[in-house]
Amino acid sequence: MKFTIEEVTVYFPYDNIYPEQYAYMIELKRTLDAKGHCLLEMPTGTGKTIALLSLITSYTLSKPQSPIKLIYCTRTVHEMEKTLAELRLLHDYMVKCIGPAAKMLALGLSSRKNLCVNQRVLAAENRDSVDAGCRKLTASWVRELAAENPDVPSCEFFEQFERAGSGAVLPPGVYTLQDLRTFGKEKGWCPYFLARHTVEFANVVVYSYQYLLDPKVAAIISKELPKESVVVFDEAHNIDNVCIEALSVSVRRQTVDGARRNINKMRQEMDKFKATDASRLRAEYNRLVEAADGWLANPALPDDILKEAVPGNIRKAEHFIQVLRRLVQYLEGRLETENVEKENPVSFVFSILNHAGIDQKTLKFCYDRLHSLMMTLGITDTDEFLHIQTICDFATLVGTYARGFSIIIEPFDERMPHIPDPVLQLCCHDASLAIKPVFERFQSVVITSGTLSPIDLYPRLLNFNPVVSRSFTMSLTRDCICPMVLTRGSDQLPVSTKFDMRSDLGVVRNYGRLLLEMASVVPDGIVCFFVSYSYMDGIVNSWNENGILKEIMQHKLVFIETQDVVETTLALDNYRKACDCGRGAIFFSVARGKVAEGIDFDRHYGRLVIMFGVPFQYTLSKILLARLEYLRETFQIKEGDFLTFDALRQAAQCVGRVIRSKADYGMMIFADKSSSGKWPSHMIRPVALAGKRYCLKKTWRRLFLRAA
Repeated sequence: MKFTIEEVTVYFPYDNIYPEQYAYMIELKRTLDAKGHCLLEMPTGTGKTIALLSLITSYTLSKPQSPIKLIYCTRTVHEMEKTLAELRLLHDYMVKCIGPAAKMLALGLSSRKNLCVNQRVLAAENRDSVDAGCRKLTASWVRELAAENPDVPSCEFFEQFERAGSGAVLPPGVYTLQDLRTFGKEKGWCPYFLARHTVEFANVVVYSYQYLLDPKVAAIISKELPKESVVVFDEAHNIDNVCIEALSVSVRRQTVDGARRNINKMRQEMDKFKATDASRLRAEYNRLVEAADGWLANPALPDDILKEAVPGNIRKAEHFIQVLRRLVQYLEGRLETENVEKENPVSFVFSILNHAGIDQKTLKFCYDRLHSLMMTLGITDTDEFLHIQTICDFATLVGTYARGFSIIIEPFDERMPHIPDPVLQLCCHDASLAIKPVFERFQSVVITSGTLSPIDLYPRLLNFNPVVSRSFTMSLTRDCICPMVLTRGSDQLPVSTKFDMRSDLGVVRNYGRLLLEMASVVPDGIVCFFVSYSYMDGIVNSWNENGILKEIMQHKLVFIETQDVVETTLALDNYRKACDCGRGAIFFSVARGKVAEGIDFDRHYGRLVIMFGVPFQYTLSKILLARLEYLRETFQIKEGDFLTFDALRQAAQCVGRVIRSKADYGMMIFADKSSSGKWPSHMIRPVALAGKRYCLKKTWRRLFLRAA
């Protein structure tokens, strides 16, 4: 269908549009007109993605004199593929309505592991090994050797891509990762480097958050993107955590030991070069003397690295190796502690200067200097040098930032105090540091999700002023959602996952009875979320001992999420098979886990979701306490406000897994007495099993009849 919003003709590939989609488009257009940033929340299942794509592409068509590039950021590859599928549908509709003038070039960009077509490289086990395998075949010095010696292996796909030169282009269209791999095989070109080359010319680019928020990656992939771009962060309810993780580093004993091995290996390579090709090291030194700024990917943000030369005391390779040795020795000494220590970056850098003789400026350039040395020595086994890269990443960040960070040293995990596991953590507390360059560089930034409420906290966390901040509700023509809060069990005892109550046998029994009663009446799939892996393990063990689990399994099969990705994937596959064949199943999962963030339980895969407890963060965590202190002092955000905000968005994300469209229906139960005062009254129907043993069953039956 076609319709007009002010002067813009919007092309929408479906016959009908929801009222909230139209309102969403109006607010999005206001943002684009104002060339500002916005926060938009619209519930899952209301067509947020296609509304975004339709409005922005139609807006670009209406202003041919000032074309806009769309950069669409997703959290996972699965979400990227879904976005590109919607975009392809839209593109085909626009070409049908307008003709060739509507053709665009859109593609997804992911890691080498997801795009490589060289079977020798793909044989590696993980992403870092695939990256290293690619560099072993495509590094400039390797290709020089291969040109002289045919026995030196190279990548035929990359070589053909290089030979094609400017002719290596993608024709207009929408390309998923699979499309890129297929096209690359047909042409004999490397899909990964073809995609990276095409990013600069594409109308729409879909890739991961890290390609914009992680300075190390953004400096390589996103540096050429024009200012006249619209950046969309989809499913951005956890964007503050992504920003913090991009600028945080952890150093353990294994890191220090591995870094020492890396240094010894680099020293051996240097000795070989001095004996055979000393001119290469001299050329690197001369280049560093003449350089006026950094030229490689850096973990710090571009504006925070001054345009200055690499310090003289690390220009010579042997001098830099000695600096790294002293730094590693200092960090090893700091890990030998029996007490928790907390420092700010200024005092930590001062301590490094006193004990290791390394100043702040030297620390700031460690990452750039390491990469220059690795290139000079021709090191391609980058996966084997991750430890020393972590050390230099840490050094550069601690030497660059004086505020917004803490250094926390813990001799052991508080939850396992008998197991020594010292860790030195550089913790970023200010999410605005990573996203600030994005806000300043691009014309408009759209932060959107189905679970942003309470929406007023994001501008303070990310330190920006949105021109539009709006939350939309789902328009329903029937009662298909039934959220409820359960505060007491059938024996009138309150239920809660508070620390002083979570091991209470009465609470464990009431939670088990609740699940048993619902399993006996709810068809197909039930999804249960617990506040942590440890609590889930404990309560499932208790149910097994007192026989409740056996009774539950008489009604449905039980599957459990673990911290192993392969096991969880297998459990999910079998869960879906059990639902498909009519046997029914229950899936035990964890808030903040992989399943809670990225797996949909639509249709019969999720007719009921139970949230056992409120998923607050571990409040004794030293990192969390330091962040809460920083938020209170810098942004005047109270500890309780942030903890409640964070718990609510996680719980909303969990229960939102089961309602993925307006044609879906399901029931949501928040089983915790502390939940009753935290949810909007119009959303929740409080209920207790007080003397009404079958009221939940009756509620489910009424919901089923209304939805059907």
